[in-house]
Amino acid sequence: MTSFQVAIDGPASAGKSTVAKLVAQKFGFIYCDTGAMYRAVTLAALQQGVAMDDEAAIIEIAQHLPLRFEAGDPQQVFLGDQNVTQLIRTSEVAANVSAVAAIGEVRTAMVAMQREIAATDNIVMDGRDIGTTVLPQAPVKIFMVASAYERARRRYEDNKQRGLPTQSIEALQAAIELRDQKDSTRAVSPLTQAPDAIRLDTTHLTIEEVVNEISEIIEKTQQIG
Repeated sequence: MTSFQVAIDGPASAGKSTVAKLVAQKFGFIYCDTGAMYRAVTLAALQQGVAMDDEAAIIEIAQHLPLRFEAGDPQQVFLGDQNVTQLIRTSEVAANVSAVAAIGEVRTAMVAMQREIAATDNIVMDGRDIGTTVLPQAPVKIFMVASAYERARRRYEDNKQRGLPTQSIEALQAAIELRDQKDSTRAVSPLTQAPDAIRLDTTHLTIEEVVNEISEIIEKTQQIG
């Protein structure tokens, strides 16, 4: 049986992961957080003292990454036996993940893993290039956006709720704008909206409203299919 795939793309802190998890729960689909995968590669490199410009070493880490997910709220991320759910969300990882994700061979390794996950189960997958590169044939593609200030505010509140150290909203906004620039201009799989994706501006929407809008799109697509 062919799996039903939902691809949710968009810039950093647009709310993709939160919404994707809720949509997956609503429909009983598997959820795959691709951003966590690149963050895990970055963390592993930092923990091993690998320089962020040592592409060969980072590729080696990505190709042998002992990554696994476990159910939970939030979803639990492990590198081997180490729970790195919070460690992958630190500012140090956030500052370096774009450079790691821009390495072609790293993306090749992660995309292969993502496609394997999506091959047999109904899935909601979020990231930067899901609709354009990872799952280009997905019947539902959403491109979520929000203003840089609103995304910074959300990241600030999320960090506080998680008990993580946080920068000011202004500093977070500057970091987010820099991340947008890096993600949209990288040579390999840049952040871009797929031609057939539905653009959804979440700046003034609640999480529930976004989930409902995407759910309606999924239901209509399933009926047509």
